[in-house]
Amino acid sequence: MSEQNPQTDPPLLQVKGLETHFPIRKGLLRRQVGSVKAVDGVTFDIPRGKTLGLVGESGCGKTTVGRSLLRLVEPTGGEVLFDNHAVRKENARSLRSLRRRMQIVFQDPYGSLNPRMKIRSILEEGLILHRLGEGSARLEQMEQALERTGLSPAVLERYPHEFSGGQRQRIAIARALIIKPKLIILDEAVSSLDVSIKAQILDLLVEIAKKHSLSYLFVSHDLSVVQNFSHRVIVMQNGIVVEEGKASKILSAPEAEYTKKLVKAIPRIPNGWLSGE
Repeated sequence: MSEQNPQTDPPLLQVKGLETHFPIRKGLLRRQVGSVKAVDGVTFDIPRGKTLGLVGESGCGKTTVGRSLLRLVEPTGGEVLFDNHAVRKENARSLRSLRRRMQIVFQDPYGSLNPRMKIRSILEEGLILHRLGEGSARLEQMEQALERTGLSPAVLERYPHEFSGGQRQRIAIARALIIKPKLIILDEAVSSLDVSIKAQILDLLVEIAKKHSLSYLFVSHDLSVVQNFSHRVIVMQNGIVVEEGKASKILSAPEAEYTKKLVKAIPRIPNGWLSGE
């Protein structure tokens, strides 16, 4: 098999002029009097095996972008090409097949797992939905997904409330990985974790991406985390992209005033603080 050539192969994900507007309705008849432009003309690509960081403050539209790509909310304009498939034109059956290859991990590790279901059932759900394996083969897939995320197969018979936040997020990642996607949307996936656990999860995601040639859309409000995890970064404000570039350049030499504000807000540790000087 020949190696992929990033110069000639099309990107895994191509987003062109994406719009997601929500109607504003008033009056007894609920007539539309305007719209909220949550996403307004956003364009970007994600090459195969690469990570794009999507950063901005709360309300900038970054989470809506991720949900629009999967049509968890319906876009109102633009084009989304995933693996050469026009996502907005897919019917329900075709969309389900696409979602197998394009997964999402949400912010809240406490709310994203059904508390009434054992981990076995949570992981098996995707395999059943997409008709992947059965019997012992399905069990093997679940065990492998857990091991890839640093968890023992013994957790299959336990419930979500028995785990820490970091462990729950590993389970959420295992749930996304088990159906072998090509792209994972990480929607503030580490923002609720403490610093040490956050670093462990990010290291895990990098390792998984290298082993399985995964692409990520990494959505976060934390520019310092995005910069360390992403190949390229786009910065959003009020539904539009205000800056795009290599992660290192965005942090070291931002051009947009909004990006400069985000960079300035990154906490700095004073020299000598750790040694008590």
